[in-house]
This record gives sequence, C-alpha cells and structure tokens, in this order.
Amino acid sequence: MTSRRGEDPTPTTADTIDVLVVDDDFRVARVHRAYVERLGPFRVVGVAGTGEQALAAVDELRPDLVLLDLYLPDVFGLDVIPRLRTAGHDCDVMVISAAREADAVRGAVRHGVVDYLLKPFEFEDLRGRLERYAVQRGRLLETVVRGQADVDRVLAGTAAFVSPVLPKGMSAETAELIERTLREAEGTLSATECARLTGVSRVSARRYLEYFHTAGCAEVSLRYGAAGRPERRYRFLGQGGGRSDGLRSGGGARA
Repeated sequence: MTSRRGEDPTPTTADTIDVLVVDDDFRVARVHRAYVERLGPFRVVGVAGTGEQALAAVDELRPDLVLLDLYLPDVFGLDVIPRLRTAGHDCDVMVISAAREADAVRGAVRHGVVDYLLKPFEFEDLRGRLERYAVQRGRLLETVVRGQADVDRVLAGTAAFVSPVLPKGMSAETAELIERTLREAEGTLSATECARLTGVSRVSARRYLEYFHTAGCAEVSLRYGAAGRPERRYRFLGQGGGRSDGLRSGGGARA
C-alpha cells in the first residue's frame, strides 16, 4: 500500500475530494492514479493492491471516494464494501473493473456504488464520471429537502441538475451550442462532426459530448470501421438527465 497522507505538502481544502485507488496490478493503478490527478478537485491519497490493504488504507486515510477493482487477489472487491460499512466508513465507491458478469453489476448496485466503469477505458471515460460525481456530491451536500420532488431527485441520482453547474473549464455558452447542435442533428453525431458544425476543437466537442452522456442527456453508440478503434457516436436523449439550459460554468474558461 502506498500513501500520500503526511507526505503531500499541498493543503486539503473544503473542495478537495480525496481518492483511494485499489487495483492489484501496480501498473494499472499507476495509470489510474495519473488519470485522477489530472482532474481538480481530486487528489489521490493512497493506492492499495488487495482487499485487506484497501480496508487498512480507508481506516488510515479516510478517503472520500474509493476506485475499486473487483478482481483482487485475496477477496472479491464487492466484499470489501460491507466491511467498510461495518467499520463505520461512509466513503463512496466507484467500481473500475473488467468484470462484465450481470451478477457483478447487480451486486454493485445493491451495495450502492456511485458508478461502474468497465476496463479498458480512456481518460475521457473516467473524466466524465468523476466530473459527474463531483457535481452530484456537491449538490447532495447542499440539498435542502422541501418536498417529495427533492427526495425523488436525490434517489434518482439527479440532484446535481436541480441547479446545474458545469465542471471547471467548461462554459455554459459552449455547452448550449453543443447541446443545440446535438439536439438538431438527424441521427447521431461523432465528436469530429460536432466540432465541424460548431467550430470548436474536436477535443472540446468530445469533452462536452461525454459530459452530456454521463449526465444522462445523450447516449453513445459505437460504429465499427474496417480497422482501428470504433467511432463513438452521440444522440440527444432529452430532459432525462437534465438540460444545459441555465447551466453555470464551474470554471469560467472558454472552450
């Protein structure tokens, strides 16, 4: 187990989200750590390679979020979660695993994980989920229950869209432009096509499209060509996950 607590001079702020990475392959754990540390406000405070190390690390480091692999050498990853709860830890858990079995996914849902990401994945896949988690976490901490509608939004996992705030570095104007383009498209759009239609870079278009996907506003399908990676194509779903109307930028930077 490796740890940064007590070694990192960077002070923790109220907005910092401390993360524990749990994966038995140290090379994979290193990649996941590097991915997380590219994203504010996340900070990796430790890495564990077994279930027992994960339990000890949570007890010592008190992370806000655990990125949990399921195929660990000593225990099945999901078995770690009830032990965390029995020990009194209320950290959130996001599963990152190659486990595609329906029983594993159902078990993760029963244990209350905040998300489930299949390996292998790209940085943008994890980025979108972490950004969504950060927004939802902030909104849940601030939620005031005035009636049944507020309760329903929390239980549906959409409290983040009561008063939406975009992740840092994204602008409301660009989000509205991307959403309008996606909404008006006939069929699906790739990031490259969206960039051409809107005038933003392909990287920016991909980031906004992935944000809408993780927010539940768009769905992704894969188009396979003759060779190379499949192309990710996006289709607007509507109000289901919340619209970008009235979105406020969390950063102020323009795409």
